[in-house]
Formats: sequence, structure tokens, C-alpha cells
Amino acid sequence: MNILEQIKRVIETEASSISALSDQIGLNFEEAINLLSSCEGKVIVSGVGKSGHIGKKIAASLASTGTPAFFVHSTEGLHGDLGMIQQKDVVILISNSGETSEVISLIPSLMKIGCRTIAITSKPGSSLAQFCDVSLTYQYAGEADHLGLAPTTSSTITLVIGDALAVALSMSKSFKKEDFHLYHPGGSLGKKLSNK
Repeated sequence: MNILEQIKRVIETEASSISALSDQIGLNFEEAINLLSSCEGKVIVSGVGKSGHIGKKIAASLASTGTPAFFVHSTEGLHGDLGMIQQKDVVILISNSGETSEVISLIPSLMKIGCRTIAITSKPGSSLAQFCDVSLTYQYAGEADHLGLAPTTSSTITLVIGDALAVALSMSKSFKKEDFHLYHPGGSLGKKLSNK
């Protein structure tokens, strides 16, 4: 298989998994939106590794579309950053396996804080899925790399779930262009909105 064929295979693998995701959406996603829309505090997203990088993007998307949100790295959470989380907050915990030790280790403190939690994981029977108030699970055939190991398909699916949550939540709040401009005055998007 040449390089171009390999690149196309990766794209097709991830695209087919995203397409299959729409059939996996159930009432648990509606429960997650209800939990997020009723949040009286902030939304905190947490994860490590590639899940952490995706979590940063999810938090940024939520913040720019009308939901106060930020990212806390799970390891930093274990070393004091859990002090940023309060009872009125909702925490989104990301772990493909649902057993990532740094993420799971947050659970006892989150329980004591009393905040609500949402899991994003591929394993419905995992510790993370069992702990959280709402569990958003997904299935996929495999990772897109030649070894079937690197977080590729799984991280892309997580990103899509985050985008779907941010957009649906924004719509439920009747978020408007004027609101978006308030949070995004810079760049070409800010300029475009300023001209309207």
C-alpha cells in the first residue's frame, strides 16, 4: 500500500466511525444536555494524553458558545487543581478505556465535592461509566494507525461528541451571533461579525 492509499485509508476509517456514531446516540445524550443546561456553576473537562488534548478543545468550544468552561488536566487535579471545582459544577471526564488511573483517581474527591459528572468513554462497563451521573459511550472498529494502537479514531470520535454537545447546548440556550461576537471579537470571525 503506497502513502496516498494509506492516508486515504486513515481518513475513510475515521469517517466511517463518525458516520456510525450517529446511530449510537440515545437518551443518555439528552440527559447530558439537560445536566449541562441546568448547571449553575461551570463545566470542567478533564483527561490525560490525547483525551486531555481533545478535552482542551471541548472546553474551548463550550466557552466560545455560551457555556462557562475550562480544562483541568487530571494529573494536575490530583495535585491541587481540584480546588477549582465546586458543588454546582459539572465535570466531563474523558477516558477511552474508562480505566485511566489519573482520571479514576479524581472520583473520590469529586464525590466529596458533590459536583455532577459526565463520562465520555468507549467502555459502558468501565469504572468511569459506572461512577458518572451520565455516561456517553461510543463504539468503533479500531484505531486508524497501522498498528491499531495510536489514539486516532477514538480521539476523533470524542472530539465529535464534544462538538455535538457544545452545539446542542448552545442552541438550547438560544445563543445568538451577537453573543458569539461578545466572546470572539478577534480574528477573521470577529471581523466578519463586526461588519454585520
